[in-house]
Amino acid sequence: EEEIDREMRAVAKSGLQEVLILTGESRAKSDVEYIGKACRIASRYFRVIGLEVHPMNSDEYAYLHKCGADYVTVFQETYHVDKYETLHLAGHKRIFPYRLNSQERALKGGMRGVGFAALLGLDDFRKDAFATGMHAWLLQRKYPHAEIAFSCPRLRPIVNNDRINPMDVHEPQLLQVVTAYRLFMPFASITISTRECARVRDNLVKIAATKISAGVSTGIGEHVEEIQEKGDEQFEISDGRSVEQVYQDLLKLGLQPVMSDYLYV
Repeated sequence: EEEIDREMRAVAKSGLQEVLILTGESRAKSDVEYIGKACRIASRYFRVIGLEVHPMNSDEYAYLHKCGADYVTVFQETYHVDKYETLHLAGHKRIFPYRLNSQERALKGGMRGVGFAALLGLDDFRKDAFATGMHAWLLQRKYPHAEIAFSCPRLRPIVNNDRINPMDVHEPQLLQVVTAYRLFMPFASITISTRECARVRDNLVKIAATKISAGVSTGIGEHVEEIQEKGDEQFEISDGRSVEQVYQDLLKLGLQPVMSDYLYV
């Protein structure tokens, strides 16, 4: 807990007011109580707390919401059921319907918003993007109050990449997906991650994207030099700009950087 606090404090010093907490898929390694403690620590430093964790039940999402979490993002990775089964051979993640319904359980648990994403390149990216959009649209109709968000990650080099046989999704295809999301759901948030280079991200925020990360580390404990690194990085990043650099670059584009959409009174 002390390490989490030091890491959160270091991130908050950059000026960020929103943080995304990630875990792996193991409940044993990251149980609900552990994530809840991390949310309570994060609430000392951030106005908005997002979660990208293993799927949970509604009562567990309700507990995390009570601990300070605001929204939940779940990557379905691919909506192609047969391909999904070839990628997940064991464990809870193999259960496709349970993962598919995570966002609805999160909303039932009181979360303000939910995020959707397919990992573009695992299968036919157009079909996955279409399924992602329909998934979000259906939940928006059922829960009109919910804040809907899209993430648009492309497959990056990872361990065992050769076993996945990724299908290339190039920059024009990424642009096609992002603009399709914007036209289909005009009020949804669209996130472009640091998997993309600065040039691509700067162009997309002028067209359709509404949220980008900054000062990102995909390793564990890498924002504090005194914390010994734990494990490998999740994926390679392309945009290594600091928070201040991204802030200034947005200003140069004629945009207004906003650190948080919410004011709590």
